Amino acid sequence: MKEYNTESTDSSAPSPRSERVVLNGSDIERVLKRISYEIIEANKGVDDLVILGIPRRGFPLAQRIARNIAAETGIDAESLVGQLDVTMYRDDLRRSKSRTPAPTKVPAQGIDGKTVVLVDDVLFSGRTIRAALDAMVDLGRPRVVRLAVLVDRGHRELPIRADHVGKNLPTAQSERVEVHLEETDEINGETVNEVVIVSAGEQH
Repeated sequence: MKEYNTESTDSSAPSPRSERVVLNGSDIERVLKRISYEIIEANKGVDDLVILGIPRRGFPLAQRIARNIAAETGIDAESLVGQLDVTMYRDDLRRSKSRTPAPTKVPAQGIDGKTVVLVDDVLFSGRTIRAALDAMVDLGRPRVVRLAVLVDRGHRELPIRADHVGKNLPTAQSERVEVHLEETDEINGETVNEVVIVSAGEQH
């Protein structure tokens, strides 16, 4: 466990902050391979399969899953994977105007009549996935939509569940789950692959 402690006699100082690594790089690859096999099995192959990652970290996870599926089936990974931006469909957009939209990229086959697997890093309230479902309406009408997440941390606010979960991770509301991926993150100048629970100190 990484510990960051602050000692102070000032009662207004924050309590100690700690980080706990719950998945390392090898763990992430292992659970993504399992999810990839589950997707192939659930779809009974790769026919009419589209994998859409939700920015920011859902997209590189979707790319990794697509590469796993390609290695298993021989299909071209790029023909499977795309990116679905949900920024303008979020219900908290008015309260958080700093979000920068990412480009939506859909495979050439489109999504009409396809099995679409949405991929995200952390499933929390479910509101990001609701936004993704709304965003897909503008792209076409899939035959079925499934959800794959690296981590399900609970605390759902909408009736949404994942079909494929890397790790169920019960957490407190006060905790944060941070996913660090080599495609998107650097810490101290180094790329990392890990999932971390951050327990922030309470303000007195």
